[in-house]
Amino acid sequence: MAPMNVTASRSRGHRRSPVSPATRRLPKIVSVALCVAGLGLLPAAAQATPRQATPGSGVSGTILAKGTMPGSVMLKTHGPTELVVRHITIQPGGSTGWHYHPGTLLAVVQRGTLTHIDADCQIVTYPAGQSLVEPSGSHHVHVGRNLGTEPVELYVTYVNPVGSPLSVDAPDPGCDDDPGTNLGYSPRFWLAWA
Repeated sequence: MAPMNVTASRSRGHRRSPVSPATRRLPKIVSVALCVAGLGLLPAAAQATPRQATPGSGVSGTILAKGTMPGSVMLKTHGPTELVVRHITIQPGGSTGWHYHPGTLLAVVQRGTLTHIDADCQIVTYPAGQSLVEPSGSHHVHVGRNLGTEPVELYVTYVNPVGSPLSVDAPDPGCDDDPGTNLGYSPRFWLAWA
């Protein structure tokens, strides 16, 4: 068959593409071939052995304390940081004394109930199973007291600038003169306790 003249085709109202029908089918053929090839690889991929996790060996661990808190915790440090983990016991009637921390303190109450009083004379109690965060700085003066009948045990992590003391003693901001913080005998304490 002789090639058609494009000009003659136009005069008859027909258009003929300069691309042959076989060339037009090429993308479809390639697509089908790729799909078939991909399907052929599926069984091989399904049979491939996934990488297995590598279990530890010769390692043991003990959870020392676990506590919850209602909010989230975000820590930010500046410069070299030192972490110190400490177990603290406050006997019944005992007190930490007024102090603040150069770094952030994270604590879990393992046993007993900690009574925490801040510089605004606000009282918060933390029973066993709760945790708390004490922010850093001299404007966060506070005292911890054990007003219960059993020892308070705390597991505390200090996040401090390297070389800093764990705490710095501070004067009473006036709360010990406040009848609401007088070792729990005032109505204000009992409201906080309930």
